Amino acid sequence: MSGNSRLRLLVLVVAYNAEKTIRPTLERIPASLLDDYGVEVLVIDDSSTDATFDHGEAIRRAGTLPFALTVLFNPLNQGYGGNQKIGFRYAITHGFDLVALVHGDGQYAPECLPALVAPLASGEADAVLGSRMLQKGDARRGGMPLYKFVGNKILTWCQNRLLRTRLSEFHSGYRLYSTAALGRIPFHLNSDGFSFDTEIIIQLVLAGLRVRELPIPTYYGDEICRVNGIRYARDVVMACVKARAQEMSLFYDRKFDCLPSTKSNVHYKPILDFESTHTLALARIPPGARVVDIGCAGGYVGHILHQRGCHTTGIDVFPLADGCVLDDFELRDLNQSPFPIDLEKVDYAVMLDVIEHLGSPERFVDDFLAAASRNPDVKLVVSTGNVAFGVVRLMLLLGQFNYGKRGILDLTHLRLFTFGTFRRLFEQSGFRVLEIRGVPAPFPLALGNGRLGRLLVRLNRALIHVSRSLFAYQIFAVVQPKPALEYLLDRAQRESGRRAAATPDGAAQH
Repeated sequence: MSGNSRLRLLVLVVAYNAEKTIRPTLERIPASLLDDYGVEVLVIDDSSTDATFDHGEAIRRAGTLPFALTVLFNPLNQGYGGNQKIGFRYAITHGFDLVALVHGDGQYAPECLPALVAPLASGEADAVLGSRMLQKGDARRGGMPLYKFVGNKILTWCQNRLLRTRLSEFHSGYRLYSTAALGRIPFHLNSDGFSFDTEIIIQLVLAGLRVRELPIPTYYGDEICRVNGIRYARDVVMACVKARAQEMSLFYDRKFDCLPSTKSNVHYKPILDFESTHTLALARIPPGARVVDIGCAGGYVGHILHQRGCHTTGIDVFPLADGCVLDDFELRDLNQSPFPIDLEKVDYAVMLDVIEHLGSPERFVDDFLAAASRNPDVKLVVSTGNVAFGVVRLMLLLGQFNYGKRGILDLTHLRLFTFGTFRRLFEQSGFRVLEIRGVPAPFPLALGNGRLGRLLVRLNRALIHVSRSLFAYQIFAVVQPKPALEYLLDRAQRESGRRAAATPDGAAQH
């Protein structure tokens, strides 16, 4: 909000070859807005081939409008979305609180502005969409062609299903935003074309911002439609598919990276409702065991083991999460040598989805071996993503290899493993692999922990038996250090001394 009590509103008029409509459109903007807001109107002519700019500039010079008017001309055509980007940047740069998008052809009634801006001004919404579909029958009575009406309905239904939203339409160009909301999303990365409007809705939804719809009248006159319907439908559906795929960690596009920022020490909580690396690890560690949780990620798994009577020690570069209780905790970067804890009196070490974050897994396992040199009975329960997972292979086939916020190709992963390379990492370092198995994808996290999600987990588990390399989402293993040579030498010397001491002199002479 600005320094005084009046919010500043920018009415952004995007225009292209609108010389016949620009004046009536501007004159229809209600002067009553000035009662509640500091208003400026910004017309951006997107390199029109007619006299749109000249007409707008003439209106500005005449000073016949009740509010301030600025007219800009793009020397190069920026496209429908590109023109909006410039206007939104103007609003943010010049300290406006609210921005309302109006089309220079007058298709969306400027008279509705006071009602549409009200939810933004009262703080009830972060974005307001004018909808022609909220009131049944209005769109057709307003002259919307049947093919556009049907297309709008079908596309909106598909988009709602993909994004899990309940909007009445995605395809109205009448939009109002708070500049604070615009500042939280990377709208500058969106398409310069007509799919910009869908992409900015996706960004608002992903960012957890409040989107509200209000009814507007439908008007179709003799304005020229510049949208290629087939291409537009393809682009908006693909934008929604990509956003959903990104949520499932199958794809990454920076423009859909809109989740609210979180602190770097906030970690994923354990997955306990279906088969996961967490459930497999917990099932293998008996009550009362002495456990080290390596890269404990807040201490959630260690806390569960502690409640089961295990003596648990956590190691992580970040502090424990609130409410997690362990017996001991070591604040340590695992990339540093040596291993910070003596493993002589430890039964199990747990390292779930951590090793791929290390700069040198080989150095780490060497450090672990050194710390376990006097305790070859310690078992390491370890997991990582399977980069040979079928979906990753398919993405490669399609020319995609997208790192994302989570999943196998997490942006923070430094190393990637297959079953073969994971086994060799330990075997070539001096471990015995006691168990190695595939773990199904966490479908319930993406689809909800209902019938479909659980069914897909069961199906994935069955497919893993066919080919774990192709169908396993993660690799789970239990490994154990082979006895160190120093340990074996020490045992041989001690055993020899014991036997020599127990051997009668006569037997030795014989």
